[in-house]
Amino acid sequence: MFNGIIFNKGTIKRIIKRKKGINIFIKSDLKLSKKDIGVSISCDGVCLTLITIKKDIMEFYLSKETIERSKFRYLKKNEEINLELPLRYGQKISGHICQGHVDTVGKIINIKKIDKSYLFDFEIIKKEKKYLIEKASISINGISLTISKITKKGFQIWIIPHTFKLTNLSKLKKGSLVNIEIDILSKYVKNFFYEKK
Repeated sequence: MFNGIIFNKGTIKRIIKRKKGINIFIKSDLKLSKKDIGVSISCDGVCLTLITIKKDIMEFYLSKETIERSKFRYLKKNEEINLELPLRYGQKISGHICQGHVDTVGKIINIKKIDKSYLFDFEIIKKEKKYLIEKASISINGISLTISKITKKGFQIWIIPHTFKLTNLSKLKKGSLVNIEIDILSKYVKNFFYEKK
């Protein structure tokens, strides 16, 4: 479980692709050792299990399900990704509860700088759009953000300078793909009412 507050980033250094899986190797400044093998880490919003670590290089395995649900099927060497360690008992939750279970891939259709902030427009597939609620939380590449407006194709989000600087949103552009995890509370409530009908 995570809260979507990003303080660390990593760089993809190696990708090993097979027919039904991928191993990725990420270089980062996270202070981890071999005793941390098995811990869950949010990698651009995807909950992955650390399987090896050598110096500052972490290795993760991605199953077929993870590849199909996320943008990692398009992953490239030297790409920068957001990293977050799991929440600890008693830790402050500044964002919202993120499971690291990505629902779908979204596409940036526009970025506009207004004063010091940035307005991002995202496109999302129709079957997931029904779960979106204005002013609800949403996770984009593992970042806890707030939906400012529902649009015809998806939704908009305002990004403050602090978030823009600390995350890989500053590396994205029109056409870039992102991992999206919709707020679990929105999904539970929506499913409950659909089942009641």
